[in-house]
Amino acid sequence: MNVSAFGLFLLLPLLSTGQIPGQTMSSMPAGHMPMDKASPALPAGEKLGVVAFPVSCAPAVQPAFNRGVALLHDFWYAETEPQFRRIVAQDPHCAMAHWGVAMSLYHQIWQRPDAATMAEGWKQIEQAQSLAAPTPRERAYIAALADFYQPGSQAYPERVQAYAAAMKELYRQYPDDVDAGAFYALSLLAAKAPDDTTVAPEEAAMQVLRPLFVKYPDNPGVVHYVIHACDNPELAPQGLAAADRYGLIAPSGAHAVHMSGHIYARLGLWPQDIDSQLASIRASDAAEAHRLSGLMDEPHSYDFLLYAYLQSGHDAEARAVLAKMPAVLARIDAMPGMGSGFMSGMVAYYQEKLPIFYDLEMQDWAAAANLTPAAGAPPDIAAMAWWARAVAHGHLKQAAAAQADLAAYDRLMASTRGTPRAYAAESTGARITRDEIAAWADYAADRPQDAVATMRAAADLQDKVG
Repeated sequence: MNVSAFGLFLLLPLLSTGQIPGQTMSSMPAGHMPMDKASPALPAGEKLGVVAFPVSCAPAVQPAFNRGVALLHDFWYAETEPQFRRIVAQDPHCAMAHWGVAMSLYHQIWQRPDAATMAEGWKQIEQAQSLAAPTPRERAYIAALADFYQPGSQAYPERVQAYAAAMKELYRQYPDDVDAGAFYALSLLAAKAPDDTTVAPEEAAMQVLRPLFVKYPDNPGVVHYVIHACDNPELAPQGLAAADRYGLIAPSGAHAVHMSGHIYARLGLWPQDIDSQLASIRASDAAEAHRLSGLMDEPHSYDFLLYAYLQSGHDAEARAVLAKMPAVLARIDAMPGMGSGFMSGMVAYYQEKLPIFYDLEMQDWAAAANLTPAAGAPPDIAAMAWWARAVAHGHLKQAAAAQADLAAYDRLMASTRGTPRAYAAESTGARITRDEIAAWADYAADRPQDAVATMRAAADLQDKVG
């Protein structure tokens, strides 16, 4: 059940019976951080899905290039960048290796690159262009990404749309290139506006992906992007076959194994969700044992695991997850680069989110009412604590406190509008969250009709966007 629908479902009987429900909120994609490292000893039998992406580079680097594209498709960006940089070192004339580095810096559907990342991406594209790739197909890939990175006054949405248009043309010219189709579908998902309440972009992506999934069920990009396209209430059932398959074809990729949980959670398939998250954590641990960057994926898997345990009555297991998280996050927080760029809020996000879920699901309103933002949390992440406090103060009928929570949330969203993450404050998620807080403030102030109307509006919007 989605967040606001759950809130409405619980608020309605509470108004007449006095029962005390819990509430949940949606999750945020985990971050990845490029890392400088020596060439790792790859695990024997590593499986990341099947990729055959021909390039005109030295034949000796073709297997490594295929692995790099598989890593791109699996969103294992912390391994993708060093993989392509090793190819650059091995074959300095390989233009497409620079394309691979630039692709590894553009984390589509996760977050928007900062100025330094854009500059480095453009530098890689310039190097790729200077090497004059010998085939029209390779030059088309480089030109498409140049449309995104090239300097100028274009806003981020315009850049994403330009890249998507270029990928559409590339796929039209090379319809047998399964990776072109997969990357085109991903570009359609990335181009969705934060305030878009339709599933039109997802449907457009699925128009590309459905026939590819039938023909290429082992391509990690196809399978992965089907799951993302179907990660909403309307399309979730269409993603089940891909969810069942992804962990089988790419069991070495922690994020790949985790992704099945997005569909299982949508459909309430808690045993499958739990199994997929446990397998993802094992994949993370195995990656770390081989000097690969597996740790960064663990918080997102523990996030889904905690929720699945709570939804299926495994309270002791949920408490165990909560107890593990401080040590995991402390290890991540100590890693280089965690205090800058898009990674700056990752630790704070999970420090806040998991206790919030646990306290609300366990209906511990006193604990939830005393939650505070994690130290150093960006304003849009700090806002989660005030959402949780409002839910608790609503149940406790503490009207003044709930109203103060709403005011604090509004201040933090105003602050967010002055940061590079301003788009988060204009998103459907921000609208839903504010309506939920307002509904609980109305309930605490004995305005039941207003509370239900506001929560219903939030639930209806949540039903559209997932």
